[in-house]
Amino acid sequence: MDAAKEEFLRVFGRDYGYSGAPKTIDEIRATEFKRLEGVAYLDHAAATLYSELQMEAILKDLTANIYGNPHSQSDSSFATSDIVRNARQQVLDYFKASPKDYKCIFTSGATAALKLVGEAFPWSHQSSFVYTMENHNSVIGIREYALEQGAQAYAVDIEDTERDAFTGNIVSVQVTKHQMLRRNEAKFLAKNHTGSAYNLFAFPSECNFSGLKFSLELVKTVKEDSIRYSDGSPSSNGHWKVLIDAAKGCATEPPDLSKYPADFVVFSFYKLFGYPTGLGALIVHTDAAKLLKKTYFSGGTVAASIADIDFVKQREGIEELFEDGTIPFLSIASLCHGFKILNSLTIPAISRHTSSLATYLRNVLAALRHENGTRVCTLYGSCSSKTLCNKMGPLVSFNLRRPDGSWVGHREVEKLASLYSIQLRTGCFCNPGACAKYLDLSHLDLVTNIEAGHICWDDNDIINGKPSGAVRVSLGYMSTYEDVKKFIDFVTSSFVSTPTHSRDLQFCGRSIPFTDTGFESRYSAFGVDLKSITVYPIKSCAGFSTDRWPLSSRGLLYDREWLLQSLTGETLTQKKVPEMCLIHTYIDLSQGILFINSPRCKEGLQIILNSNSSNGKREEISLRGQIYQVQGYDKEVDTWFSAAIGRPCTLLRHLSSSHCVSLDERDSVGTCRESRTCLNFSNEAQFLLISEESVSDLNNRLNSTDVGKDVRRTSVQVNPMRFRPNLVISGGRPYAEDEWINIKIGNKFFRSLGGCNRCQMINFSTDAEQVLKTNEPLATLASYRRVKQGKILFGILLRYECEAEEGNSNNSWLRVGESITPDSKQLRDTHRIHTDMAACQVGKSSR
Repeated sequence: MDAAKEEFLRVFGRDYGYSGAPKTIDEIRATEFKRLEGVAYLDHAAATLYSELQMEAILKDLTANIYGNPHSQSDSSFATSDIVRNARQQVLDYFKASPKDYKCIFTSGATAALKLVGEAFPWSHQSSFVYTMENHNSVIGIREYALEQGAQAYAVDIEDTERDAFTGNIVSVQVTKHQMLRRNEAKFLAKNHTGSAYNLFAFPSECNFSGLKFSLELVKTVKEDSIRYSDGSPSSNGHWKVLIDAAKGCATEPPDLSKYPADFVVFSFYKLFGYPTGLGALIVHTDAAKLLKKTYFSGGTVAASIADIDFVKQREGIEELFEDGTIPFLSIASLCHGFKILNSLTIPAISRHTSSLATYLRNVLAALRHENGTRVCTLYGSCSSKTLCNKMGPLVSFNLRRPDGSWVGHREVEKLASLYSIQLRTGCFCNPGACAKYLDLSHLDLVTNIEAGHICWDDNDIINGKPSGAVRVSLGYMSTYEDVKKFIDFVTSSFVSTPTHSRDLQFCGRSIPFTDTGFESRYSAFGVDLKSITVYPIKSCAGFSTDRWPLSSRGLLYDREWLLQSLTGETLTQKKVPEMCLIHTYIDLSQGILFINSPRCKEGLQIILNSNSSNGKREEISLRGQIYQVQGYDKEVDTWFSAAIGRPCTLLRHLSSSHCVSLDERDSVGTCRESRTCLNFSNEAQFLLISEESVSDLNNRLNSTDVGKDVRRTSVQVNPMRFRPNLVISGGRPYAEDEWINIKIGNKFFRSLGGCNRCQMINFSTDAEQVLKTNEPLATLASYRRVKQGKILFGILLRYECEAEEGNSNNSWLRVGESITPDSKQLRDTHRIHTDMAACQVGKSSR
């Protein structure tokens, strides 16, 4: 055992590991989660993991018993009814809810349970829907039902509490009210309202953004109408009902309804024990259930109906009344096996175990410093109010900063973490209020971000210098110290600047030492030359190499002129369909034929380049925000490609487009940011150039010894074709191409558009007609080729400057063996120095 774990156990040993349970945490991982070997799964707030033994027990149960539809009267139906009845009781027991006071309504998840409350709640124009800022979108969505019925809605921040001096109980809670929302008020004001209005207050038991746990004393405080607004405005008239969103908090601390009698509690079972998904529950107080207005009826909810007159008699049971249709009884039958695991460990022990890991992680992240003393990590969530929070859940939310104080994008962290087999989540986690609150995003910031194109789950992680989301690590009952340590090591090695290992995250052109002696001569006529030319006719499919190939205004003739599209209109690439790399292509210019082969198809396919083999149907498609004119092919062609990739698809050929890339000015290590570049279906540029020397340096790093650990990192070797280049060059030093501004190949001119941003696609390789995915070479490239913006650059993008071509423009061919003449800032400076030195020598000799 290493010293770090010994220290961890010294501090947290009493709480970590389930020492009193049938199995320790190490035994649980070894026997029930064998699939996690080498993987740190840290996204339990999104979905925890099912145990392998749990699934074996479920399979044994379902294969040994007959469970029929519970709406029948057969023996198998009665067996199912017993299972469902026991499952309801297990749920109520889990929340310490008396079956006399509460009922368990099965839904498709927490969101469906919230929707049920929203659409059936007795809203009126005198009602209020109040919710804390730290609420999930699924809770905020109830607002639509309230507003449509003329009710008012607003968010609140809980600021302070007043407690009884003798009992310590909360007497009142002071809150800050955000903007009040109204809709259709005039429509309902004229209506007479009979009876008291009903208001709904919603809060999460645990914030899924920050991990803050709300005190359940809020339930009594709200129901007693003891909310005090900081602006002096009066509380809403009528009766208050309270809804707790327990989707996040229930896995480690379910609300105790015997002490805190909330009216509605919602949650999903996959948050508890991973399986089943698509099943949740609404726990509703019987008094609150009587207020809900159910409109729709179905086969399961109706006791009797007559088809041709307005007559229906609904069932009286609360569960039967609200569970439309046949409930997912087989999923419900599996719940007992999940609860068995939780009961064997006990919820208090799970809470202590996960809390120990989260506290340790927070402490370590808070202590991290760059070499200049600045903090690495900004943590979110603090117990500023005893009402708001009495402790933290097993969730750590944060953002990272560079030594200069600038933010590291959360998507950059997520992408790099995946290379280290670390699974986590980034963004706002469908919690817009908490996200804006903790990231200090004003309404103007949010609107500006949206206008800039930012939406949930995109890559816009830094906008106008501010993060648009955060990094979240969340822990589950099977999480281990090793999981957390792996994440800490990842953050330290990837984002912390140290005196001996600079982590300014900005690579320079000189990746390895070299001498300037004879530098200029290394770029003489035969110093660097074109080693290979590769054309990729179909986007994301394999290409073919050739000794010579004609150029066009869009790059290499026929390069990425075709693509595959799903039946839903999605452009297919290797990122989503790795099998596309097994489709081999070749163009015979003399015959004018595109030859296509796949190991999944007995016969190859031939497409005549200049014929009517297409179906004649022309259409427009949108790709990366650009409109393309394309033409499809007949059913035979589409059937062939569907078989080749194992899913239905269509082949489309580019006819014309409005795609002229409009990008920013490039710096010395930027990415493609040029205008006036006409493309086929390539992402950013007409050409990708790779240097053999750069690939050789990468391979040396892939097989180097990890300093400090004295272990060999990997035995992976890659060749230039792994990067799908159009042009491979040979000669010169590694990464010299980073500095190139313009190059000339033979008598053809090209402009560098900067570095090529690499993605996980380069981690795909083929072996015996199988597609394999590893973490390399992207993980190694990330360690030394990552720029400040988070991009991992390797190779450069080029644009063909056909206007500047020397000689006959009708003979624009590239040929293997042609010399490369680069024009770079480094070359210009070297040339100027040599010229100045020569002039100085001339001056001396003349004297």
